[in-house]
Amino acid sequence: MQPMGLGSMDAGSMDAGSMDAGATDAGAAGAPLVLASGSQWRRGLLDAAGIPAEALAPDVDEDAIQHADPVELARLRAAAKAESVAALRPGCWVVGADQVVHLDGVARGKPRDADDWRRGLASLRGRVHQLSTAVTLIGPDGGAEHFVEHSEVRFRSDLSDADLEAYIALGEAKGCAGGYMVEGRGAWLVESVDGDWTNVVGLPIFALIGRLRARGWRLGAGGRAAAGGLGG
Repeated sequence: MQPMGLGSMDAGSMDAGSMDAGATDAGAAGAPLVLASGSQWRRGLLDAAGIPAEALAPDVDEDAIQHADPVELARLRAAAKAESVAALRPGCWVVGADQVVHLDGVARGKPRDADDWRRGLASLRGRVHQLSTAVTLIGPDGGAEHFVEHSEVRFRSDLSDADLEAYIALGEAKGCAGGYMVEGRGAWLVESVDGDWTNVVGLPIFALIGRLRARGWRLGAGGRAAAGGLGG
């Protein structure tokens, strides 16, 4: 699982400089897409959907970006990531994403240490928590769109302390929000997921494809997507 003065935005809304829906950006046909992330999982989701992308880790201090509202926090961080990479890759499509796990209105960050990890997982046991992924899509002309997808995850109620200790010992989710990876061994902690599975993994691919399609992207005969329907 994964600082700018943006105001609160409804899911799917666009800012004043956004791209016009239904129109391909000027010069966008054939422009490459850059994923503002070092996540192999997000890159894998794009690859599986036939969206060729360069992955470039953004130079962003996520800890320096804070907000009391978990969803707004994810929005701010996703935008910062996308803008950081867009500055290095002008004329490209850029996708930035940030995921937050939250329960009772409080964001659950990455575990600080083993004790924090243990407490965090134990507090999720038998409960439903929310997982929100904010995405910023920047077009070749610099216009940006921001949207958020939400899923609900229910942890198993029969998890013992030994189950949690065994999972923590694996170390696979040390750097993950909430301290677990549902796409890995963390599946043993989860009873059910309500919502888009790709959102839980880290990038809501169905919502992203919908926005790319609105801007002229199409899947080509060769199974590769591109703006202007030029996928080969």
